[in-house]
Amino acid sequence: MFISNVDDEEIIKFYKTVSQNVKRYRNEKGMTQLELALTIGQKGNAFYNYAENNTNGKHFNLEHLYKIAKALDVPIEDFFKELKN
Repeated sequence: MFISNVDDEEIIKFYKTVSQNVKRYRNEKGMTQLELALTIGQKGNAFYNYAENNTNGKHFNLEHLYKIAKALDVPIEDFFKELKN
């Protein structure tokens, strides 16, 4: 089955929502990008920075999100919720 009614804009918005939620929870916990990157097993914060800011087409994968949720002690599903202003 092919879902043809999902466009690139919708996918970009989805990645942005996830990244913004990760950033919000990281900030609430008082962690830097580097601290969280090292906690989830990254060697530095370059990839993490790209993923959190959706730079160069980078984004978090499911393994990253699982580890981040554990590190920040938040339910993983909270990363997928729409942000409220």
